Amino acid sequence: MATPPRSGGRQSAAPRTFLQTLAYGIVLLGVWGLIFLAAFFAVFAIDLPDTNGLYAVKRQPSVSYLDRSGALVGVRGSQFAPPVNLDSLPRYVPAAFVSIEDRWFYWHFGFNPWGIVRSQIYNLSHRGGPLRGGSTITQQLARNLFLTPNQNYRRKVQELILAVWLETKFSKKEILALYLNRVNFGSGAYGIEAAAQRYFGKPASQLTIGESALLAGMMKGPSRYNPVASPDRAARRATVVLNEMVRIGAITGKERDEAFRTPVKVNPVWDSQRAQYFTDWVDDKVRSLVGEPTEDLVVETTLDLPIQIAAEQALLRGVEAARSQGVQQGALIAMDGEGRVRAYIGGERYADSQFDRVTQARRQAGSAFKPFVYLTAMEQGQLPTTQTVDEPLKIGSWEPKNYTGKYLGPMDLQTALAQSINTVAARLANEVGTANVAATARRLGISSHIQLDPSMALGAVEVSPLEMAQAYAPFANGGFFTRAYGIERIRTAAGKVLYDHSLEKPDRAPVIGTPALQYMNQMLRQVVTSGTGTRARIKGYDIGGKTGTTSDYRDAWFVGYTGGFVSAVWLGRDDNTPMKRVAGGGAPTAIWREFMGAALPRLNVQVIPGGLVEPPMPESAGADPIGDLLTPSETGQKPEPSERIRQGEKGKAEEIPY
Repeated sequence: MATPPRSGGRQSAAPRTFLQTLAYGIVLLGVWGLIFLAAFFAVFAIDLPDTNGLYAVKRQPSVSYLDRSGALVGVRGSQFAPPVNLDSLPRYVPAAFVSIEDRWFYWHFGFNPWGIVRSQIYNLSHRGGPLRGGSTITQQLARNLFLTPNQNYRRKVQELILAVWLETKFSKKEILALYLNRVNFGSGAYGIEAAAQRYFGKPASQLTIGESALLAGMMKGPSRYNPVASPDRAARRATVVLNEMVRIGAITGKERDEAFRTPVKVNPVWDSQRAQYFTDWVDDKVRSLVGEPTEDLVVETTLDLPIQIAAEQALLRGVEAARSQGVQQGALIAMDGEGRVRAYIGGERYADSQFDRVTQARRQAGSAFKPFVYLTAMEQGQLPTTQTVDEPLKIGSWEPKNYTGKYLGPMDLQTALAQSINTVAARLANEVGTANVAATARRLGISSHIQLDPSMALGAVEVSPLEMAQAYAPFANGGFFTRAYGIERIRTAAGKVLYDHSLEKPDRAPVIGTPALQYMNQMLRQVVTSGTGTRARIKGYDIGGKTGTTSDYRDAWFVGYTGGFVSAVWLGRDDNTPMKRVAGGGAPTAIWREFMGAALPRLNVQVIPGGLVEPPMPESAGADPIGDLLTPSETGQKPEPSERIRQGEKGKAEEIPY
């Protein structure tokens, strides 16, 4: 007989089936997942930026620099152009960016899960380095519009949230248009239109396939793949873009091959990248003259782009030719007799080093300092024909000796300067007083500290190339002090003039009188006609100048001039280690001659004022263009005894060549 159930008791529930358990688990997991996601997004969205300013453009004002003829030299700050309509662009322009940056752009909803997974695998296997985010075009737009470039997980999550928001608000076409009109193309250009104008001098609607690929390739790193600073690297990246365009069907293989055959010509203005040293120099001065810009400015400068390009080419070739001799760097500055800087190169390649050797470097002047010694002597009554003797000399504990141990004996001062005799210069400085020599150098334009030790007569004074050019300018302009400057006028983009150099009181005090000026120009001509600077001779032009080489060949100079125009060339190494017998009369003089040979026909130069004109050179007097780049040791010529002098102090010997 069955036992009846107890009063008030419960029947046990039937056990859940597997499917019921699975469904319950999924629902529970989903609920908690939603709670987690809500909390997760709430945490990262709490400080999301305001998206109401989507179309607001916040940027620094741009400063455009023009050369003396109105050609564009450089732009600092941010430059935007009016936004372009995607329909106005050739089909391959947006396709180039999609192919290399986000080929799944038209199929994802703001982010690419597979791309994120791949980037996380990379980040886990490359700890300590920069994070990869697998960003889509939409994510990049979100970052450019609203976020900072900081690479961390918080920013990546916020980027993803904003990307999804953008996808809900805009069509793919609108997102791509916003991206192309806002992305940074380097050199201050933002947006496809500004980039097309900056690099190719044309509107974006006229871009070719090759040009489009070049711009799209820059997205990996606008500075690294800049077609001006790194043309080879940019070209290789553009090749990758073209292949990807074929892969996604944006262009045909035939169109790609045609793009390979069609040269891409970068805007010639931006082919002059080393003019960036000049732009850096004047950019600092703009701030001191008008303060921080609050609107777009136009700066009219003294630079002459054709002359600048000639200077760049001469310096580049000269440094390359002397590379085997240990030459690492060079600098060149040229200015007219009024102080207008016409060419300015602070180093061999701006992309490799932005250190400006024209103004920031201080290097020993060597024998290029000797004209200040001789000028002081001329002002104290000596003459070019004054007789002196090249013989052993001791000044205190210092004994400058000829390198060969031999001396040339009796000579006049003109010959001593032309042949750069160190013992004569040392005796002369001791006679006239090193303090007086320093005062002369400062009066002409040397602003760096000048030590008064006897060795200063041989150029143991650290100066910049700009100072040397400035100090030689009075020899070229009739004896007047000249301060180098690079800005003629500053105006707003609307035309309001904020600064005008012509309104300033001229700083043109006479600093060399006659007959001292006449004597010095006579002697400095002799340096070029028959002395250490013969490689500087240019047929048909009245030239004067001085070579300079310092201890152990650490620095090599030539500073030369004609009527109303002066230029200085320096070669050396940034670490101040010795070069291999590179003397001032070799590579620097050859660079100077090549540059001046190209520049002088563009200038209305006259004979050197305040002195006698040397008779014209014979037809055969021009320097050999190959030999110009070699030192005497390379050409097989035996150096004259006067070329290399040994300076001894307490038993320590140092070579100080001419």
